[in-house]
Amino acid sequence: MNKSDLDRNAYMPGGSYARRGYLRWWHSFVGTQEETGESRTFFVEYFIINPGLGSDQPILGQHPYFKKRGLKPSYVMIKAGVFPGKASSDTEKLPGRELHAFYPISSLKATGKPLVMQIEDCFYSENHISGFVDVTKQEARHRSLMTDAGSMEWDLEVHKAVSCHTGILSSAFFTALHALNSFWHGEGIRTFYRGHVILDGSLYRVEPESSCGYADKHWGRNYNHPWFQLSSCRLTSERTGRELKHSALAIDGCCPRFLCFTLKRRLMIQLTYMGEDFEFLFAKPGSFCRSKWKMKETNKRYLWHINAQNKDAVIRISGCCRKDGMMPLRYETPEGAKPSPTLWGGGDGYGTIQIYRRVSGKKQLIDTLSFENALFEYQS
Repeated sequence: MNKSDLDRNAYMPGGSYARRGYLRWWHSFVGTQEETGESRTFFVEYFIINPGLGSDQPILGQHPYFKKRGLKPSYVMIKAGVFPGKASSDTEKLPGRELHAFYPISSLKATGKPLVMQIEDCFYSENHISGFVDVTKQEARHRSLMTDAGSMEWDLEVHKAVSCHTGILSSAFFTALHALNSFWHGEGIRTFYRGHVILDGSLYRVEPESSCGYADKHWGRNYNHPWFQLSSCRLTSERTGRELKHSALAIDGCCPRFLCFTLKRRLMIQLTYMGEDFEFLFAKPGSFCRSKWKMKETNKRYLWHINAQNKDAVIRISGCCRKDGMMPLRYETPEGAKPSPTLWGGGDGYGTIQIYRRVSGKKQLIDTLSFENALFEYQS
């Protein structure tokens, strides 16, 4: 449901999650280079892993010294970068970049609800994010850092306008039961950003109406397998021919568990259409909800088809993301292993959405929407 929950967005699991678990606050947005007019999709993530094992230095799970001693990773990581894109000539390909800066858990200063975090020069709050990551070519050669070389600076105002609240599914009770591998809260599935990004010395302006912004949070003991995430707030109505206001699509996969058994994989879906919410969250009490989805991979694209229905509505989503617009996103698990297969991410997904309302037992088409600039993350 479209409901803000700053307590959930600030939630820091303790107990076993602190010794084996992770949290990630993700932000993605579009910025425009003033001189060339080129638009790129940037991302910034504040990532914490195994905070209960922390010390006064970052413990890197891929580093030979720590691996030899059987130590699990424990650190704060700032991930910043840009997805692959095309130059204004539409022929030159612009490579993606993923930059990592690691800090000890002791460097994290976090207060209150709403959450405010300070990690040395990097800052996070519900309405402002800023920071700087600089990785030399020599540092990027170290495999344990899982990073490219380059620099990125950001200073952005944040306004989260539409939320996706997954109800009891991501509650503290279900978290304590380890009911999912990974929990999700979409505090800003439509977010307006204003400010600037400096990537390797080039300035990009970020304006609210063109930022196509998204912000969410994941936490848990492991990542979903497969990982599937899709979101877009640039939706255009076929009925009116206009881009929609106060509208967004957000989809996140989940792997339910019962005791130590993994159950059938599910999708959590929210489509906010001009302020009206169409929810397909299978754990909502008293609701009938089911979804089917399939992925297809070609030489150049990932294609997906999703059908979801509840007692009131049906939606059909079809879309794709070009492979040359995607890049690997590098993490390690709380156990210190690299996820396999690779998680891929991109920011130029596009497709269509058909919305039907159930009326007297029949489906009535409300609208057909096209979407673009979609965030897409996928692990097969």
